[in-house]
Amino acid sequence: MKIGDLARAGGVNVETIRYYQRRGLLTEPPRMQGPRRYSHDDLDRLRSIRAAQTAGFTLDEIATLLALDSADRSAAQTLAQSRIDALDAKIATLQTMRSALLRLAEACAAGETGPCPIIAAFNPETAGT
Repeated sequence: MKIGDLARAGGVNVETIRYYQRRGLLTEPPRMQGPRRYSHDDLDRLRSIRAAQTAGFTLDEIATLLALDSADRSAAQTLAQSRIDALDAKIATLQTMRSALLRLAEACAAGETGPCPIIAAFNPETAGT
């Protein structure tokens, strides 16, 4: 398949494929006669990259995962655990933000005079007063 076909099948644009090639995540097939041809293995690798991104892995982490020998399960597990720890930290931060915003929304609904506490909380001159 041509690069445009690979891009469409992988749900990305052509520039993304070229970027992945520059980063060493995808190989660039040799040019024979006519345009370069990509295989289904290339599509599988592209889909793996996209799935890993969806799981929160950075491109550097994905490169490491792709470079691992399939038998090196402990290194892959270590990378996955690192990603899980980062996600847990992000979840905790988001939960804290949600709780704070919920308290502000409840305070806004409870009051009938003066500025809404939500607006006041985001005003640097009145926040914390």
